[in-house]
Amino acid sequence: QVQLVESGGGLAQPGGSLRLSCAASGFYLMDMSWYRQTPGKERELVASISGWVPKANYTDSVKGRFTLSIDVAKNAANLQMDNLKPQDTAMYYCYARVSDRDLWGQGTQVAVSP
Repeated sequence: QVQLVESGGGLAQPGGSLRLSCAASGFYLMDMSWYRQTPGKERELVASISGWVPKANYTDSVKGRFTLSIDVAKNAANLQMDNLKPQDTAMYYCYARVSDRDLWGQGTQVAVSP
């Protein structure tokens, strides 16, 4: 079955860290992105990476704080989120384009609060 499954969300304090994972099945995960969404707002691209050129790109608000990498052995992508801020609170989704089809995970909630 072709799918993406996120994990690792939760509650963190400002300045804290969380690590999100996106496990792929049914295909090799090479190119992928993380998005986030808060109620009433459009989904926002947070970070993306291509396995062919393993250098991630980040939206300005997370540069220097988030790190995206692909774990080839686990066929998964990890988003390390450090120095979290309350404005990072959102539902986080991983995304990949597979066989000309948009594939989304179910999402994992991140909440940053004192």
